[in-house]
Amino acid sequence: MLDFLIIGGGIAGLSAGARLSELGKVLLVEREDSLGFHTSGRSAALYEADYGAPATVAVARASGAELEAMGVLSPRGFMVVGRTEDREAFEQDVAALKLDVIPVSEAITRFPILNADAVAFAAYTDSAKNIDTELLMQSYGRMIRKNGGEIRTKSPVQAIERVADGWRVSVAGTAIEARRVVNAAGAWADQVAAMAGVPCIGLTPYRRSLAQLPAPGGRDVSGWPMVLGAGETWYAKPEAGKLLVSPADEDPVEPHDAFADDMVLAEGLARYEEMMTEPVTRVEMSWAGLRSFAPDRTLVLGPDPVEPAFVWCAGQGGQGFLSAPGAARVLADTMGGPKSGQPPEILKALSPARFRSCGG
Repeated sequence: MLDFLIIGGGIAGLSAGARLSELGKVLLVEREDSLGFHTSGRSAALYEADYGAPATVAVARASGAELEAMGVLSPRGFMVVGRTEDREAFEQDVAALKLDVIPVSEAITRFPILNADAVAFAAYTDSAKNIDTELLMQSYGRMIRKNGGEIRTKSPVQAIERVADGWRVSVAGTAIEARRVVNAAGAWADQVAAMAGVPCIGLTPYRRSLAQLPAPGGRDVSGWPMVLGAGETWYAKPEAGKLLVSPADEDPVEPHDAFADDMVLAEGLARYEEMMTEPVTRVEMSWAGLRSFAPDRTLVLGPDPVEPAFVWCAGQGGQGFLSAPGAARVLADTMGGPKSGQPPEILKALSPARFRSCGG
């Protein structure tokens, strides 16, 4: 019998599997043909530890040293810009993200296509870093295998049944028994819980769209920071010589293989374009992913209060990569592994026990 059957092959499941493989025998199953198919493989990930709910921020901060040691971080920088009418949203972003206010002239030096006639405020930090998402997922996969674990793609979960000493799970027509099921199914996590007869927690998937643009005017964008419109109304991030631009949309949807909404994308590109001197002349490609949030927008990590052999690793909400090492350590801590170093109040804020169910 397995010690841990992990459902979901995104960054949540892979990081959890790597840490739990140190505690017992792990099998990770992913229904798609490849790992990170739905959300993790569509992320414009940035390590900015002060982004998110307080408990998630604590986990993200605890992740920095490990991400650095794994060699997946590289310099990027992060900037927020706003128009005259955006003062309140800008000030809130500066306070929440602990940014330094800079002159607009410096902002333009850092991101040369900013429009001086449109940008009234700017703030910056050089602490934000790129995350090599593919390398991070591959590294966790290697850890799982090195510790004797197994990863299977093309392996949909069809049924989950409670048995005396754990679970019997039907995976691609094969019955697999495990002492614990770890639910790292992203947007589908509540559906997996329902399959196991466990109360849901009320996760909501939100669509986030992205467009890839050619480098403006053929410029070298490699040294430019990521830029966010005040109040998170759009963002632009250099990536592999291109510019990724998002409307920062957050439309609630049912779990599905997401795709960008053309109208939402066009509106977001217009908001971005308003702040730039270079027009958008061509979209090379576009896509969307699902960012899933718990009702309080905080990670959900640990055994279910109703069924402790069912373990949640969900609610990453777009912060899965930057919080992965710390989240995996918390998860292992809740199951008798080494202490994560997080104080009791943070562990309580992350625990599934804070929810009764999605119905009450």
